[in-house]
Amino acid sequence: MTERTFEVQEVSEAAPVAKAPPLRAQQERNPDYLEGFLNKAPEPLHAGPGDDLVGEIVAALRQIFDPEIPVNIYDLGLIYNVEVADGHAVVTMTLTTPHCPVAETMPGEVEMRVMSVPGVASSEVNLVWDPAWDPGKMSDEAKLEMGML
Repeated sequence: MTERTFEVQEVSEAAPVAKAPPLRAQQERNPDYLEGFLNKAPEPLHAGPGDDLVGEIVAALRQIFDPEIPVNIYDLGLIYNVEVADGHAVVTMTLTTPHCPVAETMPGEVEMRVMSVPGVASSEVNLVWDPAWDPGKMSDEAKLEMGML
């Protein structure tokens, strides 16, 4: 059997011990850290004629909430596109899953909300599954609301 030896080093009690830096959670946070982030206006879906009407449609879509997730369908990333031409609005959207409990009713609710916007004479909702929805499509505001940021 091999004998092991250990070197012992004595430490004087008078030697100063360096203090560890405070944890990140204990550091003070600039109070306006999220101010610009939360007050930032959403970017328009596209540029061109009817932008005001698209903005009003988006505002109407933000009034529809997913029944299982406390976030509106626009910020949740379910609305892929909104196009308006001559008073006809076309909304391309998806759902979180094809087996979503509101798969039969949500497109109808979207169509009714879009039709309620002044200036929209007719509307069409295209429900698509490609590309599939994933949490990466959520707005930063929605991620913050869900505790993902």
